[in-house]
Amino acid sequence: FWHISHKVCHLPPNASSSMIRGSRRLLFSSPRVCSLLPSATETLCYIAGGESLLVGRSHEDNYPLSVGDRPILTGQKTTFTTALDVDKQVSESLSSGNSLYTLDESMLSSLNPTVVLTQDVCSVCAIDLPTVEKVAASMISPPRIVSLNPAKLTDVLDDVSLVGSAVGLLDEAKAARSELDGRIKKVKELVASSARGEGERPNVCFVEWPNPVYVGGHWTPELIELAGGRHPLHPAAPGGGSGASFPVTHEAIVESDPDLIIVCPCGLDLKATRREVGEMAKHEWWNSLRAVKAGKVVLVDGDAMFNRPGPRLVDAAEWLAELFHGLEWTKNFPAEWLDGTRDA
Repeated sequence: FWHISHKVCHLPPNASSSMIRGSRRLLFSSPRVCSLLPSATETLCYIAGGESLLVGRSHEDNYPLSVGDRPILTGQKTTFTTALDVDKQVSESLSSGNSLYTLDESMLSSLNPTVVLTQDVCSVCAIDLPTVEKVAASMISPPRIVSLNPAKLTDVLDDVSLVGSAVGLLDEAKAARSELDGRIKKVKELVASSARGEGERPNVCFVEWPNPVYVGGHWTPELIELAGGRHPLHPAAPGGGSGASFPVTHEAIVESDPDLIIVCPCGLDLKATRREVGEMAKHEWWNSLRAVKAGKVVLVDGDAMFNRPGPRLVDAAEWLAELFHGLEWTKNFPAEWLDGTRDA
């Protein structure tokens, strides 16, 4: 259904200008969008009318569920076994200059996109931009490449407008952006109403990868601070973004003595996260942590939340505010305490 071949419109020699304009509207009235990035797909679909323009997707696109019928354009070369082994696979591949992903060039060409959404933030997260540009340039009708490179929450929100503009839905994108801004404002109002001093804000250790331990970067520390917490192992920079996630020693985590630990591995669902936390629990440094002893460890579906720089980061900010202020969690937010329970 989504595979539509490139077609040539044959008009009579005496075709009028109105006939020609009409044929162009018929063929090119709506953009044909291929997304090679889950967060870009989510952003497109958050904009009213955006999902109907999507004709191809990445292998990791799973939200919204309704995009699952689009042709898959990318593939993954690594195989998840354990967190430590994946880290080794990624390091070896990148050190040798190889991409971690594949791109189905023939499928992309056959879909005849007018816009391709991709990224250049992280070579570990999705297909690299140079590969996409090379393939697009070889197509009969090269599509417009829109690369999303957010470093902070404001950038993620700006990308809503960028995507909307690229696909002819700028007004709809502005409305979506306004709705997201309004929700963020409510989070700030909640935090302000609590009137907590700096020392009363929870000290959070956000684990973005469990072995070796990477702490949250980019927009994550900003979200934590926005919601009323602190992230001393990698604090938010003035104005927002914090740079890439990086590894920390077990000793550094112990010394930071977090009040709360959020385990949200990039790309892992809750089931895989539980397994990885079980491995962490075999080590003395982990069990010595005050937060672990007190049961203040939360597991989050990293494949769905925090790791993808799309509209659901606002969901994450709202949930963090609920978590930090002892409120009931938003329904269906994919998280649980270490003991398997959900709410505060």
